[in-house]
Amino acid sequence: MANVAPTTQRARTPGSDRPVTLRGAALRFGDRTLWDGLDLDIARGEFVAVLGPNGSGKTTLLRVLLGLQPLHAGTALVEGRPPRRGSGVIGYVPQQKALAEDLTLRARDLVGLGLDGHRLGLGLRGRARRRERVRAALESVGATRYADAPVGRLSGGEQQRLRVAQALVGDPAILLCDEPLLSLDLAHQRIVTQLIEQRRRAAGTAVLFVTHEINPVLPLVDRVLYLVDGRFRVGTPDEVMTSESLSALYRTDVDVLRVRGRLVVVGADAVPHTADDHHAMSEDDRR
Repeated sequence: MANVAPTTQRARTPGSDRPVTLRGAALRFGDRTLWDGLDLDIARGEFVAVLGPNGSGKTTLLRVLLGLQPLHAGTALVEGRPPRRGSGVIGYVPQQKALAEDLTLRARDLVGLGLDGHRLGLGLRGRARRRERVRAALESVGATRYADAPVGRLSGGEQQRLRVAQALVGDPAILLCDEPLLSLDLAHQRIVTQLIEQRRRAAGTAVLFVTHEINPVLPLVDRVLYLVDGRFRVGTPDEVMTSESLSALYRTDVDVLRVRGRLVVVGADAVPHTADDHHAMSEDDRR
């Protein structure tokens, strides 16, 4: 496994010891409340897993922080400022979706989109700096050997490594991960989680990790935000992932069992969870 590339020390803004802050946050669609009164601080270097059934607002929470979705009430701050589109302090890792086999975009160019999207006119010095940052990002995820390969010909695991590199190339203070392990086998799940964990430890990056299944990341998780039908719980896995806590959230009997070090949730129709697909994000949305 390659080492995480050296990072640039980012200037800290007021409140940046808490890169993400939500106060009284509420979001509704029509008469339906996804969540209301949500208070959440994410500290620098903290790993917070976001769980909940389909439609509970997990992906929508990421959209709020990306500046793509306004709150109906309350406030959200990213590095002490309101969220905005294209913020350089955020890296985004999407769900694993296979790219078209005939896509000829090179791996290094896909990673470079994390720096400048479709913008041109960087100048000679800017282009040299860009090339070095892309090279370092590719090296950090072990993707140097296929840097010039068309991304459509790479495996799903290789493509997801590139998505992680694309998220990290801008030296983000915050990493938003939307089901990045979905459809990956166990070996590639471990690779992706290790890459994210390496970044967190090396650079103190805050991680908000939306997932349908906590077990692949359980050893890394500091706290859990669990969203269900307009209600939520925030706490350590031992505080939230209990029969009592989940039964209260689901308003029905739910059992949480530990089997060989893994958590198994039984009893709620929405468990195991699926991806929250209220809003699919396009490439243009994320830029």
